[in-house]
Amino acid sequence: MFRVMLVEDDLRLAELVSEYLTGYEFKVDLVTRGDAALEHFKANRPDVVVLDLMLPGLDGMVVCRQLRELGEVPILILTAREDSYDEVSVLEQGADDFVNKPVQPRVLLARLRALMRRAQAKPPASQAMMFGALTITTRDRSATWRGQPCILSNTEYKLLLVLAEAAGQVLSRDALLKKMRGIEFDGLDRSIDNCISKLRRKFDDHESEKIKTVWGEGYLFAPSAWN
Repeated sequence: MFRVMLVEDDLRLAELVSEYLTGYEFKVDLVTRGDAALEHFKANRPDVVVLDLMLPGLDGMVVCRQLRELGEVPILILTAREDSYDEVSVLEQGADDFVNKPVQPRVLLARLRALMRRAQAKPPASQAMMFGALTITTRDRSATWRGQPCILSNTEYKLLLVLAEAAGQVLSRDALLKKMRGIEFDGLDRSIDNCISKLRRKFDDHESEKIKTVWGEGYLFAPSAWN
């Protein structure tokens, strides 16, 4: 059984979600304030966090960022906002996935199961990957470029790692989204494209030689181009 920390101040929604998830393989701990979430997390160490963005005490974005600093627990965001900028922002702050309100419990259950599958399948972080002047160290989730630390958001690091692990192979947007968030590409999500653009700027890939675009297919990490 997995332990869920549900951070939600809408008590009616929290009761619905808790009752539904408890009927499956989850035990739910409810926290109703953002400023109480961190202490509860430290004391109980849940397996996964479901986090509302609009919370009393402390904004959900801040809670998400602080939780990510504490460890690798999967974080799923509940949001009533429909702005794509907000969706990208929560991923940048360290969230693994998000579900829009009004939430359908069966959809939330499916997303949580996908997050737990990915967490359980993740190999132990132990080694460094080196490609020319780029070093990716999985133990501390860091990247060094030409001898200098490269500051990457959580999403940028995840995407770089997924691409590097499949160096020399073309990965479609669908494959990238499944590996990063456990969902399929809907033909409209531009978060992968936006993140690729940010990685190219940070690694001086102005000609798209390090992370290649293969038109109609996806993206390719070129292992020999990182000099």
